[in-house]
Amino acid sequence: MATLRKFKCYRVVKRAYTRKSKYKRKSYIKGIPVSKVVRFVMGNPKKKYSYEVSMKAPFPVQIRHNALESARLTSNRRLEKEAGKSEYFFKLRTYPHHVLRENKMIVGAGADRMQTGMKQSFGKVVGIAAQLKRGQKIFTVYVNKDKIEAAKRALESASKRLPFKGLIAIEEREPSEVS
Repeated sequence: MATLRKFKCYRVVKRAYTRKSKYKRKSYIKGIPVSKVVRFVMGNPKKKYSYEVSMKAPFPVQIRHNALESARLTSNRRLEKEAGKSEYFFKLRTYPHHVLRENKMIVGAGADRMQTGMKQSFGKVVGIAAQLKRGQKIFTVYVNKDKIEAAKRALESASKRLPFKGLIAIEEREPSEVS
């Protein structure tokens, strides 16, 4: 089974290259894999919360969908354990839509005649990623004052699953229902 390439291959945010061909049917990406992110909203949205704890991107970056799902699982599990199931509202604020492609090259002795090189080098789809701008919110947790530390610890544990150290911001807001 093929393994994932290192993240440094995809870290830089670039505009997607669109294949332009004289044959229209070759101008599209054939198949896009399904996102591994299962849920974008967790917790209790009906309760009124007075604080918002968010994780922000420190610089423009791409995050693969499997890294987002791993971070979401880790932080949600920690929030359930420390704050209780009905004492928070957790929201994933980004959606992975950018298609990652790879033009695989064979290396090694005797492999010089196996491929076409850069001819037809658009690449096969290997995954999808979310493209983030500097300061864009990734996760947001709505809590009351007594659960701020639990939310902060949960987002710190999520940060360990992402390819960078996220910035955590705490904001006070009007106590109202979250929509």
